[in-house]
Amino acid sequence: MIYYLSGTVAILEPGLAVIDCNGVGYGCRVTAYTSSQLKLNQKARLFITESIREDAHDLYGFSSREEQTCYELLTSVNGVGPKAAMAILSSGGPQNFTLAVMTGNEKMLTAAQGIGKKIAQRIILELKDKLGGSMELDFSAGASPAAPVQSGNAAALASAALQELGYTPAEISAALKGVDPAASTEEMVRHALRAMVMKG
Repeated sequence: MIYYLSGTVAILEPGLAVIDCNGVGYGCRVTAYTSSQLKLNQKARLFITESIREDAHDLYGFSSREEQTCYELLTSVNGVGPKAAMAILSSGGPQNFTLAVMTGNEKMLTAAQGIGKKIAQRIILELKDKLGGSMELDFSAGASPAAPVQSGNAAALASAALQELGYTPAEISAALKGVDPAASTEEMVRHALRAMVMKG
């Protein structure tokens, strides 16, 4: 089992990155999101998920554990193969994928090539609980009694989505400070991500 590859990016093409590890080049299928994190002839580390079949042995490389987890969740859904999972993650990265599932946004999923409405609905149905298992806890702990139910739920969804992306409760609280309580979950997540990027 290959957990990750660490080496120099020898070849970088759409959908493909070849990592040179001590003279051996490993060809990895990558999303547009991961590809954007890589630079030719620069050091890189990719987390690997292997797909072994009778006629092929493919390596799927991801720049973060979060994206790898999203890929593995996607391919656990009946009817979603590696190609479809990579297309979904290429269209928006792990952040937008998590947000789409948490908010039930089919359009964000069907924006990916080859993903129809039925598959998008199945992905949301099967993965919403897996991605948002802590949502109820976040809601009860974070929403004030005086807050409208809708805005509190949006904040809880945003917090849960951000936690799935690896951010700590303290980071999320700071990033959501000053956000409009009436904003949608998607707007709250975007606000938080912008705040974190600017801070970083």
